[in-house]
Amino acid sequence: MIAGTLLQAMLVARLRDVLTNASVFDAPPVRSARPYVVVDTPVLTDWGTKDAAGREGRVVVQLFDGGEVPERLRALAAVAEGAVLSAPAGLAGWQVVSVVFVRGRVLREGDGWVGSVEFRVRMLAG
Repeated sequence: MIAGTLLQAMLVARLRDVLTNASVFDAPPVRSARPYVVVDTPVLTDWGTKDAAGREGRVVVQLFDGGEVPERLRALAAVAEGAVLSAPAGLAGWQVVSVVFVRGRVLREGDGWVGSVEFRVRMLAG
């Protein structure tokens, strides 16, 4: 299976386990009550070696919430960040070598809030 698809599916499952008060999706939902989380499809580039295929990529976790203040969204983002950073290293046919926080942001959007947490992931086949 494609490395990005495996990575995204693993992160969706992991976030569903830890974010019990928010729905988690692998694509923007047609309709969903807030709060909810979307794990974007990772953008991958080659990170191979002489003897192993490898991928380096960026994956963004987007969080959406309503309300006057972003406190609940910030709490969700903190839990999501911890869950991604402590993700298991083994994926079917791939080994996650490193997961590093790149950036995070919270913005006002219409009548709610949107946050994003971005990570760099490096993986090797095998």
